[in-house]
Amino acid sequence: MIPAYETSVFINCPFDSEFEPLFDALVFATVCCRFEPRSAIEKLDAGSSRLDRIVRAMFSSKYSIHDLSRCRGEGNDNLARFNMPLELGMAMARAFMASPAHDWLVLIPKSAQYASYISDLAAFDPLVHDGSPSTVVPQVMLWLADRPGAVVPFTPSQVLKALPEYQTEVNTLRREWVTGMRWSDRLSLAIKHSRRLAASQP
Repeated sequence: MIPAYETSVFINCPFDSEFEPLFDALVFATVCCRFEPRSAIEKLDAGSSRLDRIVRAMFSSKYSIHDLSRCRGEGNDNLARFNMPLELGMAMARAFMASPAHDWLVLIPKSAQYASYISDLAAFDPLVHDGSPSTVVPQVMLWLADRPGAVVPFTPSQVLKALPEYQTEVNTLRREWVTGMRWSDRLSLAIKHSRRLAASQP
């Protein structure tokens, strides 16, 4: 089943092992806010490029979240990864189309000198995090809670308290699949733990 446009949130972020805890936190926080996460990895299609999958998922989502954590020099050649800014640019262009509407959020690490390499972002207010779920989750939830018609039943503190149990199950399933895990399983676990959190409330 294709998620509804009005509640879909495309997540643009690194997929490396170092970022996995933050990716899990982004997915779980989005589900706990009653939105539906979308991603370039939601469908493994060898017959299409990743850019095709990104465009399809992003353009069928009303919202998108873009983390620029990897825009820094890495490796022996000190090269930065600019896939995330490329996708952010696509989302910004999408927002200028008349219909349907698209809204986006930028997350940056505390030490990022984003104004030096994407000076046009200086006109906006990216939200800052320190690379931990404890700072990412409140920022994302604050933004999602302010979207039109949003109903957010939990506080960031409640979501952060439930997050480790969700991550434990995700990590177990990730190991069982060896090379990764199905997107549908990731979402099912997020929904299960979100419902468990709701049931625990007085």
